[in-house]
Amino acid sequence: MKITLIGQDIPMLLPALLTDLLFAGAEHDAVIAAEEGNPAMRELLQGYGDAVFRKAGIGGEIRVTDHREEALAGADCVIYAGDPQAASRFFQDRSALGTDEENDPGLTDQARVNGGIEGLLHALRAGDAVLKLCDGMDKACPEAFVINLGQPVARTTAVFTKRGYRCCGLGRTPLRGANGVDTYAKRLQIRPENVKAVTAGLPGFAFLTEMRDGKTDLLGKLEKAAEAGELGSLAKRWYGWWNAVPVGDVTDHAEFLPAQEGYIPDEHPEFGESVEKRKERILYMNTVREQGADSRDGAMAQLLLLSKAPPIRPMKLALAVLRKETAEIPAVARRNGLTMPQLPAEAIIEAPLVLKDGTEEEREIRVPEALADILGEVDNANRLAAKAAEGDREAVREYVETDPALAGLDRLYCMDVADALIRMHEDVLSKF
Repeated sequence: MKITLIGQDIPMLLPALLTDLLFAGAEHDAVIAAEEGNPAMRELLQGYGDAVFRKAGIGGEIRVTDHREEALAGADCVIYAGDPQAASRFFQDRSALGTDEENDPGLTDQARVNGGIEGLLHALRAGDAVLKLCDGMDKACPEAFVINLGQPVARTTAVFTKRGYRCCGLGRTPLRGANGVDTYAKRLQIRPENVKAVTAGLPGFAFLTEMRDGKTDLLGKLEKAAEAGELGSLAKRWYGWWNAVPVGDVTDHAEFLPAQEGYIPDEHPEFGESVEKRKERILYMNTVREQGADSRDGAMAQLLLLSKAPPIRPMKLALAVLRKETAEIPAVARRNGLTMPQLPAEAIIEAPLVLKDGTEEEREIRVPEALADILGEVDNANRLAAKAAEGDREAVREYVETDPALAGLDRLYCMDVADALIRMHEDVLSKF
């Protein structure tokens, strides 16, 4: 079994990836290949990985290389966690979208990670990187299963899928956060591990469809709380519109919608690690590399690394598929098929992934019709952005004309702005 890791966020994810593979997964013959262009970081990751493999004592190896072809050759699974120049490009766009002119409010509200004008530019840049990766995979591992962590997850997953790869995406989990399943459970004074919850919708735009404590239905209580405004003003508004309770980080939901009263886009969204967290991670990984994961200091450093790992667990998904296991994994982005029959089969949804011997079993999930309508509009924008990433100028135009996040704005003006931003990034958007 060979699993290839690609993308600048891989170093941050590596401790949890290796732990799930070697200790939870117990794969004795696994080969992990990771691409890393920086020589110093390459040496660090190789040494750290070697120490963890020695600690596991069950065989297998890690190979860190700066040659993508070598990393991809013969891969059974590719885990992609890339988002090229996300922070610097976002702030460049945010500056361009704002203005101080007295009679022109500008479009600063459109500086969003996932939706609107900046969501389009983000998808174009991220999609270009995904397409280049697909070119390499076409030659080196055309049958590989892809797990996509690259933002915007709905749109980059659509790019992989459109290229013919079986792809599952994992974004910010709806199980956590101010409006996460765990928070809702605590609100009802129930231990989160005792709750059975089903969420469905789109990546970053998911809703509760079921929540139970044993045989006790909890969803009705949350619906009353949402209607009363106890889950926040946005949740109350959306419950009134769609008769559904949003789950996860509601600021993600708002990014796909027109300007919302009570919501201001984050001026400084997080893209990967902060500089402080990166320095801390490097220190701990160096301790494991130099002293070994068996040493007292190495074991403590490894525990600290794992305590700071993001909650998403792509390796568990990879092992379940590659080893043809039976499992149910919450909040997985993928092509819809028949899972949500109110949406097109080609829609990129987020819902539980139910596997029987490694093969997906489609279980029908229905949502209120009003919610299905807005899900369809947002999904259409997501897939148009993915199509536009191929250099399709017509898809850019259709996106601007139909994206619900641009409702109420002058669409022709928005098209001019989008064109100007594309020209500003012509160094990485050469297709246009």
